[in-house]
Amino acid sequence: MTVDRIAACSAPRLLVSAAHKSSGKTTVSLGLAAAWAAGGLVVQCFKKGPDYIDPMWLALASGRPCHNLDPHLSAPEAIRQRVASASGGADLALVEGNKGLHDGLSLDGSDSNAALARMLGAPVLLVLDARGMTRGVAPLILGMQAFDRDVRIAGVVLNRVGGARHEAKLRAVIEHYTDVPVLGAVAEDRRLALAERHLGLLPCAEHASAAAWVADVAKLVGAQVDLARMRTLALPAPAADLADLSPPVHRLHGARLRIGVARDRAFGFYYADDLEALRAGGAQLVFIDTLHDQRLPALDGLFIGGGFPETCLDALEDNPALRGALREAIRAGLPTYAECGGLMLLARSIRWRERTAEMVGVIPGDAVMHERPVGRGYVQLAETAAMPWPASAGVPGPVTVRGHEFHHASLEGLPAGQRFAWRVQRGHGIDGRNDGLVVHNLLASFSHLRHGAGAMWVDRFLAHVAEVRARAHAWVDVRSADGAAGQGENASPSRAAKDGRLRLVSARASAA
Repeated sequence: MTVDRIAACSAPRLLVSAAHKSSGKTTVSLGLAAAWAAGGLVVQCFKKGPDYIDPMWLALASGRPCHNLDPHLSAPEAIRQRVASASGGADLALVEGNKGLHDGLSLDGSDSNAALARMLGAPVLLVLDARGMTRGVAPLILGMQAFDRDVRIAGVVLNRVGGARHEAKLRAVIEHYTDVPVLGAVAEDRRLALAERHLGLLPCAEHASAAAWVADVAKLVGAQVDLARMRTLALPAPAADLADLSPPVHRLHGARLRIGVARDRAFGFYYADDLEALRAGGAQLVFIDTLHDQRLPALDGLFIGGGFPETCLDALEDNPALRGALREAIRAGLPTYAECGGLMLLARSIRWRERTAEMVGVIPGDAVMHERPVGRGYVQLAETAAMPWPASAGVPGPVTVRGHEFHHASLEGLPAGQRFAWRVQRGHGIDGRNDGLVVHNLLASFSHLRHGAGAMWVDRFLAHVAEVRARAHAWVDVRSADGAAGQGENASPSRAAKDGRLRLVSARASAA
C-alpha cells in the first residue's frame, strides 16, 4: 500500500458510549457529526451492533453512508479493515456504541463497546444522563475507568442537565474526584427529543423535516460542547489496521445483473456494506418505490429488505398495480430475497391494530403484528436441502449462518408442507423451528443477514440470479401507459404473458 493510501485511511477515531442505554448518545453523536460536517470536516460514522435506524440518521448527519460494526458476527480483522477502508478521505471516524460501555452478550465482555474501543484504538467519549445526579457521578466514572484500565475514557458529556447550578455541581465533583475532563453539558431540551416506536427511533425517511431537525441538533449540541477539544482527543488508526486494506474479492457473475432494491418510506433496512457488496459483485442496483411506482423495471433479481410496511398499509394496498406486478414476476421465477418487512409485503395480508390490508399474496400466509416482539436478538441458522442458492466456492456443506432478527410480526395460516432454507438453531425465525420460506425462486425470512458478518449471502444470491438468468430470462414489465396497469391484479401468469402486460425476454435483449 502506498504512503498516500495509508494516510487517506488513518482518520482519527473517537467512540461515543454511555453508562447505560437511553442516555442520549445517539442525539449527541448526531449533533457532533452534523456540527463537524457543517464546519467543513469530512466525518465517517459507524454504529456498533445490528441496527438500521441509527445509521440512517448518522448518514444524514455526516453526508456519508454509515457502516455497522458487530463484534458478535464479525472477526476483529474484518472490523478493523472495514473501519480503515470506509474512513478513506475522512477527517474523523466517529463510532456510536450501543447500550452501555461494558454491556454485551459475552461474560468476558469481548463483544462490548469497551472491547470495540480497544480493538480500534479509539478513545471513549462517555455520555452520562445527569438527571437526578450530583456527587454520585464521580464513583460512576471511576468505576467505568477501573473496570477496564485498557480503555481510555477521554472525556464526558453531561446530558439532560437541569440548569446552570446543576451543571456547576457536576463539574466541581468530576474535577475534584476524577482526571476525566468534562467536554460538554447539554441541557434538558424537548427540541432534542426524537420520537420512538416499537422498533426504536422513528426512521428519518418518516420524519417530516429530518434534515432540518438534524441541523437544529447540530446547533444545539455544538453550542454546548467543546468540538475543537474533542477532535484533538481522537487518536489516529493503529498502524496494524492499515497494513492490508486490499478490498474484499467478490465473484463476478458475467454480464451485469440488474437487481431491484425496494427503498422508500416502508422499506429501508439495508446495510451499507451489503449494497456495496452487491455492486462489487457486478450488480446494478435499481431502486424501487413500492408506494408510488406502478410497474417493475427490467430486473434480473429483487431484494426487499426490512422496514415498517405496517405503518404504510394504506399506501401499499392502494398500489395494486405494483403488487400485481410483483406477484406475477415472482410466480414466474424472478429470483427474490426478502427480509422481515419484505416477507410481510409478499404475504397475503398484514394485520395491525384492527386493520387488515391486502398485500402481494405470493406467500400463502398472513403477517400479524403483535404488541411484544416475536423474535429479537441474534440467530443461528442451519441450511437445509431446500436452499435455492448455490453453495459458496470452497465451502463444504452443511452451512451454518448467523444473523439477527427483531420483529413484532408472526406469519400465520401457512399450509403444511412448506419448504424452508434454514432450521433455526438459535432465535425464532418464522415459526420457532424454521426460517427462509422458499416459494418459486423466492427466499423470504424474518432473519436479517449481513454479508461478511456471519453469512456470505450476497455472492450466493448473485450466483443464484446469474444461474436463473443463464437459464434464460430477465424480467421486463411492458405494461402500456394507457392506464391498464391495474388489470394485472388478478391475472394468472399465463394470461399475463398472453396479453403482454408481463413478458419474458432474453437476457441479451434485456441488456440491450
